Amino acid sequence: MEKLIAYQREFHALKERLRIAEHRTLQRSSELNAILEQFRRAVAETNGSKNAMNNFSDETLKLLKELTSKKSLQVPNIYYHLPHLLKNEGSLQPSVQVGLGRTGVSIVMGIPTVKRKVKSYLTETLHSLIDKLSPEEKLDCVMVVFIGEDVSVDRFSTEINSGLVEVIAPPATYYPDLTNLKETFGDSKERVRWRTKQNLDYCFLMMYAQKKGVYYIQLEDDIVVKQNYFSTIKNFALQLASEDWMILEFSQLGFIAQRQVCNSSLTLEVSEVPGVERKTEIIPPTCYVRVQNGKMFQSPDITLIVEFIFMFYKEKPIDWLLDHILWVKVCNPEKDAKHCDRQKSNLRIRFRPSLFQHVGLHSSLAGKIQKLTDKDFLKPLLHKIHVNPPAEVSTSLKVYQGHTLEKTYVGEDFFWAVTPVAGDYILFKFDKPVNVERLVITCYWSHI
Repeated sequence: MEKLIAYQREFHALKERLRIAEHRTLQRSSELNAILEQFRRAVAETNGSKNAMNNFSDETLKLLKELTSKKSLQVPNIYYHLPHLLKNEGSLQPSVQVGLGRTGVSIVMGIPTVKRKVKSYLTETLHSLIDKLSPEEKLDCVMVVFIGEDVSVDRFSTEINSGLVEVIAPPATYYPDLTNLKETFGDSKERVRWRTKQNLDYCFLMMYAQKKGVYYIQLEDDIVVKQNYFSTIKNFALQLASEDWMILEFSQLGFIAQRQVCNSSLTLEVSEVPGVERKTEIIPPTCYVRVQNGKMFQSPDITLIVEFIFMFYKEKPIDWLLDHILWVKVCNPEKDAKHCDRQKSNLRIRFRPSLFQHVGLHSSLAGKIQKLTDKDFLKPLLHKIHVNPPAEVSTSLKVYQGHTLEKTYVGEDFFWAVTPVAGDYILFKFDKPVNVERLVITCYWSHI
């Protein structure tokens, strides 16, 4: 048994090293594409000038000609979606970059922040994240604070000088004109501008962070965290090393499943449990709270995510776009919504209980109050999460207080049933044939 555990650890370590190698290969490919783009610009600027070309050897001229020659097929890139970037060479370089540029860590924490008119929570957030790290963990991660507007982080000079914290800010030329955006989904012009800029902010931060570590986790600037959060996140990801996941969630808040309603005075109503329907009085205009807290991605997947967001950054907010990526990857239009949700749950895996709690009351959107709390944050871990093969599950047992078999199977909850009788059953119908080596069911029987 000990040998088996040792082999499993070695396998997970090998898996992580392979993931790092793949990530670095993608990084080199991106760097080569950037060099190619610079070559094309250089040739375009010289416009065939003989004086400019005299400095290059025949071999270099031949290479430049091959690289910049027009081909029948043009591959879309970031400039297709954001053509204004071509007007300024430094549009994709941070205008502010403070820190040691640490790379090769396990987890990169991205924290976008903008100036709030009433109160800033960034200092408390960073203190909570840093204070709950061990000395060893501080060497295995980096926190990248993305400053979208004027915000001070002077109190963390020690962490910046050690390489634990980095601060970046985008140049003004990174953003396109945001004054004439189309108003959609009942959102005001100011809200459409806010959510569009948020999409672009997240993309810039993700692109910067991708080369730094194996995993990237998106955090808000107004949170507190649980003790041992770093080791919990890393160990959970290693347990899933052999699974084809795309998003690991360490907080209940966020994503399309937590749709919230606000009225003209911006008082929020939040459902406590995802999937549990609750009656609310919707007073126009309808609006949503964009909380992307505790969502972790594998670094190689960031390329796909950023490309997808760039395609639709003006159309929809970030949480909807992330959900659409999952839908495109695994949902069958000929199947029902339940089947789609089951397939997406294999790519988006939820860890319970929540490791992050939202504490900010005043939103970065001027005038909006958001009374958001993660009800799952203080709950103890009542079950051990297992990764099961995709299947449709059903039972004749009477479910108690919403602790369904479906939630148990995907690792979200424990199953609780009452009044069992002879003949009751639990049925697992696998989506694809699987070799079942063993079936483990842990039961607790109560006569109360």
